[in-house]
Amino acid sequence: MAPVTNLLNELNMSTLSNLFLLSVLLLTIFNFFSILRSGEKLKSPPSPRRLPIIGNLHQLGTLPHRSLHTLSKKYGPLMLLHLGQFPTLVVSSADMAKEIKKTHDSVCCNRPQFTATNILLYGCKDLAFSPYGEYWRQVRKLCVVELLSLKKVQQFQYAREEEVAKLVKKIRKECLSESPIDLSDMLKKTSNNILSSCVIGKRFAEENDNWFGEASRRLMVQLMYFSFGDFFPSLRWIDNLRGFIARLKATSAELDGFFDKLIEEHKAIKRECELKTRDFVDILLKYGKNDALNLDLTQDNLKAIIQDMFIGGSDTTSTTLEWLMAELVRNPNVMEKVQQEVRRVVGQKAKVDVDDINQMDYLKCVIKETLRLHPPTTLIHRETTRAVTLGGYYIPAKTRILVNTFAIQRDPTFWDKPEEFLPDRFEDNLIHFNGQDFQFVPFGGGRRGCPGQAFALAAAEYMVANLLYWFDWKLTSGNVSVEAVDMSEVYGLVLYKKAPLRLVPIPFST
Repeated sequence: MAPVTNLLNELNMSTLSNLFLLSVLLLTIFNFFSILRSGEKLKSPPSPRRLPIIGNLHQLGTLPHRSLHTLSKKYGPLMLLHLGQFPTLVVSSADMAKEIKKTHDSVCCNRPQFTATNILLYGCKDLAFSPYGEYWRQVRKLCVVELLSLKKVQQFQYAREEEVAKLVKKIRKECLSESPIDLSDMLKKTSNNILSSCVIGKRFAEENDNWFGEASRRLMVQLMYFSFGDFFPSLRWIDNLRGFIARLKATSAELDGFFDKLIEEHKAIKRECELKTRDFVDILLKYGKNDALNLDLTQDNLKAIIQDMFIGGSDTTSTTLEWLMAELVRNPNVMEKVQQEVRRVVGQKAKVDVDDINQMDYLKCVIKETLRLHPPTTLIHRETTRAVTLGGYYIPAKTRILVNTFAIQRDPTFWDKPEEFLPDRFEDNLIHFNGQDFQFVPFGGGRRGCPGQAFALAAAEYMVANLLYWFDWKLTSGNVSVEAVDMSEVYGLVLYKKAPLRLVPIPFST
């Protein structure tokens, strides 16, 4: 009996072995034909010829949004660059932006972390650059509900009115000299004061003390500086050698000391007397450890989130208004048309109010066209969390993505005369920047779209309505061609106007 049993066991083992080998063979054949059938999907996007070691880094230039726009005209709306050791997908069309921000948003919603963001934003503990996950979701929810919701934006109207009234008063005083004023500086200080009143409960930029505004703008530019470590991890030591890390740490320390002091002041006030919540810092302290929101905010978390509010809400607004006023001066017919609307709606009233702005349809067209032609953020960073197929091309996990808003919003497929400032294109036009029309995405879209859209627009609309109601504007006291306005750009996290905008204000009599 034993020999029979052994024989049966051997037969069973042999059969199982044969079945296993057959399964492996069939699986191999299946995979082979699957690869053949999906060969089209495994293609990589077109790519410019690259140099050894550096890849395509040399093709970025000092204004990457423009360089990449030019390259995309040759290589298409999906273009693969090799920036040092990292493959980077450049997106330059509305259709491809829709795939990334809507169809495959869950796969493309991460943000790559860079040397500057790690140092300046406390290891990316902020909202804008933190990795996609539970912490990001809860912080975004907190920021939107407590500061950036439409209800909160309306509650903070008092801050906009106070600061814009101070701005108008200051400009009126400067009118006496009939000389050009630095409108860029005034807009920056006013934007900072509006935001600081809402976030930290007090004005920040005084007449001769705007160090915070200067430090913030320096931070915005440094966030986009070239770092060897971001493209060649083994060469991080060069960033130390050239002083780049030291400059980042100096900016970080300058702002860090201020935020520490600010938080301690708010804690002291809370200890002395239980006041009602005054500003966003109070709210953060209130929710510092919250089991319901699954939050446990450390001091660094608090400082990173506060800094985010300034990064996202101050320079973006003032820079947009700089470009808007520059374009109006260069296009006097548009200036006349929008001023007629503003003054007709406001009439003989002593001040511009929110209800007035809701009736200024052409003013909104002017703001839209400014955001189209001069988007605050020209290149939006994403990163794939896993492999995905985009536009018929295979994109591996951990691929960096650059969505070129600048190129998308100048695409002649969607925009007639895309290089010209033509606000009339938005009259009777349902295209909006709410993240659903992917040819117009100045605030991004999808999960990582800008949550501060309503806050920024409320400030921009109110400021520009007052500037256009109370004053006429010209370049100088003499006759100067509108072409004299310097429209050069400085690339950073926000696209700055290189030369300050200097205009002559002329009081308007109602």
